[in-house]
Amino acid sequence: MKMTGRGKVVVFFIIIATTMTSFLFSQSDQGRTAEQAEISLTVEQAVAYANQNSKTLKSSAIDLEMKKRADSYKWNQFLPSVNISGTISRSNEKMDTSAAMMESLGPLFGAMGLPAPAAKEITEADHWMLVGNVGISWSFSFALIDGMKLVKKQYEAGLITWDQTVRQNELQIRKLFYGLLLQQESLSLQKQTLENARLRMEQARVNYRNGLIPELTLLQAQVAYENARPTIMKQEQAMSQQLDLFGFMLGLPAGTKITLEGAIDPSFVDLNPDRLISLYAQNHPDILSLQKNLEILNLNLKLQNMQAYTPALQLSWGFQPVVSDITSKWIDTYMDNGAFSATLAWNLTNLLPFSANRQSAKDTKDNIRKLELSLETLIEKTELDIRTKVDALAQSQAAIEASAGNIQLAQRSYDMTLVAYRNGTVELLDVRDAESQLNQAKLGLVNEKFNYLSGLLDLEYTLNTKLVD
Repeated sequence: MKMTGRGKVVVFFIIIATTMTSFLFSQSDQGRTAEQAEISLTVEQAVAYANQNSKTLKSSAIDLEMKKRADSYKWNQFLPSVNISGTISRSNEKMDTSAAMMESLGPLFGAMGLPAPAAKEITEADHWMLVGNVGISWSFSFALIDGMKLVKKQYEAGLITWDQTVRQNELQIRKLFYGLLLQQESLSLQKQTLENARLRMEQARVNYRNGLIPELTLLQAQVAYENARPTIMKQEQAMSQQLDLFGFMLGLPAGTKITLEGAIDPSFVDLNPDRLISLYAQNHPDILSLQKNLEILNLNLKLQNMQAYTPALQLSWGFQPVVSDITSKWIDTYMDNGAFSATLAWNLTNLLPFSANRQSAKDTKDNIRKLELSLETLIEKTELDIRTKVDALAQSQAAIEASAGNIQLAQRSYDMTLVAYRNGTVELLDVRDAESQLNQAKLGLVNEKFNYLSGLLDLEYTLNTKLVD
């Protein structure tokens, strides 16, 4: 049938509409794909990403910046204080200082045979007065020098706290990363078990059709497979949620699909606890922090003593022009009430043993003794902790070496049981038991590797050094 002109136009618009609709849906699909970003992470990349986006680290960085700024400008306490002010005032009483002066000089003019000058008429301007003031003062005390040292020590303590926060964040991310790898390995073993159950079910169905096994055996294989499926689905969902939480901790956008790259394959390290204690025990972040806090307390005690036993010097200079006649040229009528002064002040009350200053000093001394005891306890605990961690690593290494041989035996037992099952000489339950033992051996090896790797990370944090390059 031949198409008319109007029909061609309709078909043309239909084609255009279809093309535009396809284009819009294509753009929508691309938008959804862009929203669901994917990222592959190694453990080093995860640590770097967390260091860049961690809210905790950003907050700690602000605290460190504040301490750094205070240390950089700690000299500003020696700057003089400069104040400028101006005051205009109106007195309630009509007071004419020139008239009073002329009245007091009247007898003198009479004695000289001269007429007394006429008193000036009091006007509104006589109520007003202008007062300016420029004041410069500078104070010095030996305690200010110790105050500068105290600010520097606080910045050094901030650096230790910052380093400790970074190392804690790195330790947490690394252990979470390897923990997720362990969870993935466990899920992979369970998926393999499910696949084996499916294959056994298919084999049982073939054997049943061929009259080699009763229907009960087929039903048992089917039940075993169907029971395992919901468990795998729940574990997959849990794994997905754990990865989402890990992405949140790294600061990744919501909905980002994470793929972990790596394996739980630790490198064994020959460790001597006595050597580690002698070289690195004092590097524990908590020990360094306590030592720096002890320095701050000792310096604070020195500062309190300087405030009590030394005077303070204050120098001040002021320029204070006063204009009493605002209608005339102020340069002709102003007077300077400013002055220079030097003051040496000493608060003798602080010397009394029951004064607030001396009581505060005693509290500082007590806190120093408490901190010293805490430091001694922490050092002893750190040494014991190092020995405990080294022993645990040695046990994990031995368990890993033993597990490798156990897996070979379990694998051989499973293979032989599976062949016997296919030949009809063993039951399905025997196959499942052999497979369960094999999976336990494999998972036990991965668990021990994770324990070794986690313990090594904890030991490195305690020693504040890297043991493995």
